[in-house]
Amino acid sequence: MTEDLKSNDRSNLTCVDGALLSLRIASSLAFLYHGGAILFGLFGGPGPRRFALDHGYPVVLGYLVGLAQVAGAIAVLTGILTRVGAAALGMVMLGAIFLVHLPNGFDVSNGGMEYALTQLLVALALILAGPGAYSLAPRLPAALRKL
Repeated sequence: MTEDLKSNDRSNLTCVDGALLSLRIASSLAFLYHGGAILFGLFGGPGPRRFALDHGYPVVLGYLVGLAQVAGAIAVLTGILTRVGAAALGMVMLGAIFLVHLPNGFDVSNGGMEYALTQLLVALALILAGPGAYSLAPRLPAALRKL
């Protein structure tokens, strides 16, 4: 019986690690796409200057938002500094919710906060849980592995 419990515990941990990897991939791909559009003008995106001007922000904010999305997505995807990357992405999503989407309500088809809130909650889950076993974090020095 004890052996069954140990085997079941390993199986559950593997499932959790797989779920965390799935969340990291899904979230980071979306942020790489949007961040690339903002920071580099990829995929027909605005680039940092147009992004900032379109929203009435200082130009430096366009660069910071794009950089936070790209760097945060790379951190989340690789599992290196996942919590730091997820915190950066969470801050971007808080800004998106309160500065852009909240006045439009919840429904994403009306420009609402539905998607940004989902990404914020995924970032929060990754901050709380960390990257899981399927990450490059073990290759970091011990002091940096928990970030």
